[in-house]
Amino acid sequence: MRHRVAGRRLGRTSEHRLALRRNLVQSLFEHGTISTTIEKAKEVKPFAEKLITLARKGTLTARRQAIAILGNRGIYELDDDDYAKKGTVIGKLFSDIAPKYLDRPGGYTRIVRTAKRRLGDNGELVLLQLIGQEKQPEAEPKKKTRKRKAKTEKPTETVAEKAEEQKAEQQ
Repeated sequence: MRHRVAGRRLGRTSEHRLALRRNLVQSLFEHGTISTTIEKAKEVKPFAEKLITLARKGTLTARRQAIAILGNRGIYELDDDDYAKKGTVIGKLFSDIAPKYLDRPGGYTRIVRTAKRRLGDNGELVLLQLIGQEKQPEAEPKKKTRKRKAKTEKPTETVAEKAEEQKAEQQ
């Protein structure tokens, strides 16, 4: 029995789980969105949010802690048939990602379910995304208007009188 044992095993050893978690979070920070299974996404989400919270501090100590936890993988892009280093994951986390979430108290990632299933084992695939700062149109200040009571018209004719008039018109 697994009483009071937190976390998912994911069919891996503890070292493999740690490496999987680090690699998924590094890919998430590098690309912004990753596709994975629902179980892996639920396991990685708190880890990613803790790292973003750490990066929001922006201190040298926080940067060193993030490197110790995550590693400092380089980001490479293909330029003219050659890969060129464009920075590191920690650099992107501290310079691009964390400043976007300075005034957000938490909830930096989201899991979006997709209709896709993996061919081999029919595992449910989801998208794990960083929540962006969507620009919302600024609402114009509403003018204060008083609600007026709807004027109720007094019925001049009853329903029976209208029905009699319609019958007379038809004849």
